[in-house]
Amino acid sequence: MKVSDILRVKGGTLYTISPNEPLERAVQTMAEFDIGSLAVMEHGELVGMLTFRELIHTLARSGGSLGNRTVRAVMDDHPMSCTPETELEQVRPMMLEKHTRYMPVMDNKMLMGVISFYDVAKAVVDSQNFENKMLKAYIRDWPEEENGKAEPNFP
Repeated sequence: MKVSDILRVKGGTLYTISPNEPLERAVQTMAEFDIGSLAVMEHGELVGMLTFRELIHTLARSGGSLGNRTVRAVMDDHPMSCTPETELEQVRPMMLEKHTRYMPVMDNKMLMGVISFYDVAKAVVDSQNFENKMLKAYIRDWPEEENGKAEPNFP
């Protein structure tokens, strides 16, 4: 399974923000849309990611205040990314190793979407459930021989 399969199921909604926006505006957007990340875009290009992790660290360091900070001041300006053609088996260990919960999907310099750890886990579970159903259907429809014993019918 490829990252493009996740994006196809997830849909094309992208939540973005400018690096010069006040951090307070980013928090409002994330709360309004119940999302955990924003892709930070400048001049049509991805320049960073802002996630709840950066916000929590900022609040912890500043006694619970966002102050006058901008998105640029706290964003991850070197986010790990993948392409639509990246296999899910490659993405999972990357996200686990770097404790990344949100990963931009890039096609050259174009942002195609953002996948979350939840999206990846859901895709794996859905794939396993489908495989289980197919195996159970295969076993249930196992052909019987004339003597009544069930044996596989391999080509």
